[in-house]
Amino acid sequence: MIDVAFGLTPEHPDFEALREEFFANYEQRMTQNTYAFDGVPELIENLLLLGLPWGVVTNKSTRFTNPLTRAMPLFTSAGAIVSGDTTAHAKPHPEPLFEAARRLAIDPSRCLYVGDDERDIVAGLAAGMGTVAATYGYLGHKADPAKWGAHSIINSPGALLQLLARA
Repeated sequence: MIDVAFGLTPEHPDFEALREEFFANYEQRMTQNTYAFDGVPELIENLLLLGLPWGVVTNKSTRFTNPLTRAMPLFTSAGAIVSGDTTAHAKPHPEPLFEAARRLAIDPSRCLYVGDDERDIVAGLAAGMGTVAATYGYLGHKADPAKWGAHSIINSPGALLQLLARA
């Protein structure tokens, strides 16, 4: 975001100060207007009814993940919440996904990883998980989920339930 807003890369001497200022401002407001995508609460409700455990793996640091997930009741049923700094590696490395599978006590090969970024799919494939590209997330304007190599692509949270029903 610093690059997009100011044209500064991490090598620029002002980058770190601007990034920390952004983080501090974000931290103060991050729970005020945050909400789940339409259909996600219903998806989670149905996963629970089906007895399917679920979790979250994000590259967001624990500094931000914990307050966000505590502020949203939706996350109380998550069996695993893994942040970008939970393990020694962030996505696209598979280790955060392996950590989530360990916390869920599920073999990675029996997991389905849904992501809205190419690094999610790369990580899921490297972890030996089924992968689903979500086109309703934070896709950049240059993103092309069809080229990521995911096993499936969905356009809404409800489409994941349809995908699971066919499995």
